[in-house]
Amino acid sequence: MLEKMLIFHCAPTLAGIKTGNLFNYSFSSEETFYDELGEVNEKMNTKGIHLELLRIQGFNALILAYRPTYLARDLKQHGVGSFLEQFEYNKLNPDYAISKLKERISYRNEFPHEIGIFIGYPIDDIIGFIENRGQNCKCAGFWKVYRNEKEAVKKFHRYDKCRDVYSSMFFNGCPIMKLVVAV
Repeated sequence: MLEKMLIFHCAPTLAGIKTGNLFNYSFSSEETFYDELGEVNEKMNTKGIHLELLRIQGFNALILAYRPTYLARDLKQHGVGSFLEQFEYNKLNPDYAISKLKERISYRNEFPHEIGIFIGYPIDDIIGFIENRGQNCKCAGFWKVYRNEKEAVKKFHRYDKCRDVYSSMFFNGCPIMKLVVAV
């Protein structure tokens, strides 16, 4: 079941064209969930993808599937460091940043806005979302776009196409590990 959710919600990350994706995963047994997460995570790690449990509420888990090498690159982009400093991120390495994100998610009822950095959203659109309180965007797809609409729409189509192709292949019997691109 977890693999099915990864295909549907995280295909662009599995394909190596996106830093990360978030998804909610419902389960009926906490013990079975942790076993499944550990098993799938171990396989994904061999291809450069990590599954990070950000939070559990009842029988729902919020999971971040991400590529640490891509996150390291994204954390070095112009403006990201000063943006994250506002939220008390004191280091810009993936392990620390993920740890800080988990901490911030655990004591807030809402998503911390910086979560967009961890899933590959452009910094200008994250800042635009905050400044506009989620209103007045040029368009919306995987995220709300405030800056480069043309480029974002291209990415949205690419991500949708990737999900469609991966879903089709997976549901026609292709194992998930054959679909994951190692980088």
